[in-house]
Amino acid sequence: MKTHLSRVSGFVSILLLFAASAAAADRPHNLFVVTSTNDPTGNSVVVFKLNPAASTLTYVNTLPTGGNGGASGNAGAVQFADSFGAVVNYGSNNISRLLREGNAISVGGTVALASKCLAPASVALKQWHAFVVGSNCAETHAWPEGGVEGSVVSLTDSSSAQIAVGESWAAVTQTSGSLLQLPLTADGALAGTSVSLTLPTDANNTPLGEAFWGNTLAFNPAHSPNSFALVNPSGTVFPVLGPQPAYPSNAPCWLAKGPGNIWYSGNSPGQSISIFFSDGQGGAFYKSVSLPGTPTDITVSPDKKWLAVIYTASNGTGGIVSVFSIDPYGDLTLAATSSPVGITSFNGVAISE
Repeated sequence: MKTHLSRVSGFVSILLLFAASAAAADRPHNLFVVTSTNDPTGNSVVVFKLNPAASTLTYVNTLPTGGNGGASGNAGAVQFADSFGAVVNYGSNNISRLLREGNAISVGGTVALASKCLAPASVALKQWHAFVVGSNCAETHAWPEGGVEGSVVSLTDSSSAQIAVGESWAAVTQTSGSLLQLPLTADGALAGTSVSLTLPTDANNTPLGEAFWGNTLAFNPAHSPNSFALVNPSGTVFPVLGPQPAYPSNAPCWLAKGPGNIWYSGNSPGQSISIFFSDGQGGAFYKSVSLPGTPTDITVSPDKKWLAVIYTASNGTGGIVSVFSIDPYGDLTLAATSSPVGITSFNGVAISE
C-alpha cells in the first residue's frame, strides 16, 4: 500500500510545474470558492475569493480544464481536499487535476477514465483517492497521480447523479430511483461490486444529492414526500419527511454535511436551502432559507464555518455563487454574493481554505 509520502513523491513533476515562491507561505490564506462552467465545447473552472470583512465574493479568474463539460442532473462535479482538487469533464471522458499553491489555484492536466468508461458526472476525494462515477462505470484513481486503483464497477443504469464515500463503503445515487452501495477494499479503493439497496416507496423518487457522516449516508430522494433519508452500513434506510408541500413545490435535491448533526440541502423548486437535523436513525426538517434563484449544488467548508451554494438567478443574470456563514447552532447568515460573470449556469461547487 502506498504511503502518503510515496504518493506525494510520485507527483513531484506536477508540483514543480506550479511551485510557488517561498514567500507564499507567509501570505494570508484566502478562502476560495471554485465552480465550473460545464461548457460542452470547453469546460473551465471559475474561482472566487471570499473577503468576509468586506462582505465580498470577488471573481479571481477562469481556468480552462482541458476538457469538455455537458453534464446535467448531477452534483459533486468539483471537489477540493487540502491542496488538491478535481473537476469532471463529462464530454471528454476525463477529469482534471486542480492544485492550490499558496493563494493560487491552477489546473494540472487531465486524467483519462478507465478503459471503456464514459461521461464522468461526479467525483469525490478521500484519503488520496479520487472516486468517479459516469454513465457506465464507477472507479477509483490514486490522487493526485491519477492512475486507476482497485476494481472498476460496471453500471447498467446511466442515470448516476453523484458519488460519495464513507469509511467502508461508497454510494451512488441514480435519478431513475436507485441507490447503489459499493464496498471498499482495505486500501480504500472500490472493491469492484455494487448492491442496489431497497428504498421505501415514500423515499425512492429521484435520488440526487448525498453525503456521508462517518459511515452513515444521507441522501435526497428529491421528488418523494420523505425527501431526506439516512442509510446505515447494513443498508437500512430511515426516511425523513421534508418541507411541505412536497414536490413539485419543494424538492431538496443537493446535499452537504454541516457541523454536528446538521445537513443542508439545495431545494431547487423551493429556491431555498433546506436544513435538517438527524441522529443515526432518523431526523427532522428544521427550516428553509430563501435564495433569489434555483440552486444546483451546495458545499460546506472543511472547518464547517462556511456554506457555498450555486444557483441560477431568477432575474436572468445567470450563474451566481453565494456564501453563508454557519453559526454555532447551524443557522445561516449571508456573507457575500458574487456578481454575474457571463456564465448562464454553474455546475459543481467546492471550497478551498
